[in-house]
Amino acid sequence: MNVENDMTEAYDWRDRQVVGSDGEKIGKVDEIYLDEITGQPEWLSVNTGLFGMKCSFVPLQGAQPEGESVRVAYTKDEVKDAPGVTPDEELSDREEQELWAHYGLEYGEVAPRETVGRDVSGPETDDAMTRSEEELRVGKREREAGRARLRKYVVTEEVTQTVPVRKEKAVLEREPITEANVDAATSGPAISDEEHEVVLSEEEVVVEKKAVPKERVRLDKTTETSEEEVSEEVRKEQIEAEGEIQR
Repeated sequence: MNVENDMTEAYDWRDRQVVGSDGEKIGKVDEIYLDEITGQPEWLSVNTGLFGMKCSFVPLQGAQPEGESVRVAYTKDEVKDAPGVTPDEELSDREEQELWAHYGLEYGEVAPRETVGRDVSGPETDDAMTRSEEELRVGKREREAGRARLRKYVVTEEVTQTVPVRKEKAVLEREPITEANVDAATSGPAISDEEHEVVLSEEEVVVEKKAVPKERVRLDKTTETSEEEVSEEVRKEQIEAEGEIQR
């Protein structure tokens, strides 16, 4: 971009993708910084790094719009390695000198310096004054809030069940001799030694264990949406008129 041309279009570059002279994407334009004396756009602050959390400054000199992007005259590595500057209302002389030295520019080479006004409407546009105000831009980014996992382990518990079991016992029974049983009672010797044996049986409890599938358990995710209030101070310019003015 020729610094002698009208550079007010640079204000429309905010949020545009910045591409280096090597064709590599650098980041997005965050703000336009003006020359303290001429009021001309002089520096681009570009959000770079992971999630755009780093701010890098690159000279506006030689920058050109390219479709929806802005191509600057420096490579991605040159911009990335520029001295770190905390974004503020304005750059200090020391910060500007460090940036100029990094980009191989002499002090005052970025834009011609003349004794003119500093209003953003331009040093030599007209006799109007531009009133600006900051607007709050709130975005969102995703971060890890925690982790959940399934873990299976074995516990032992005692299970008690009541089981009926049968057991035979010998019972002594006596019956008198009658006509009905006299033959069976006298079929042997009249007097003798003799033994009779009865086998007794009982039920015993037999226990066996078998693994039986009971249920399936899995982890899933659900999303809850809540509202959070964001408060931040924003500045706005006010214009006051002094003197004898007809309103």
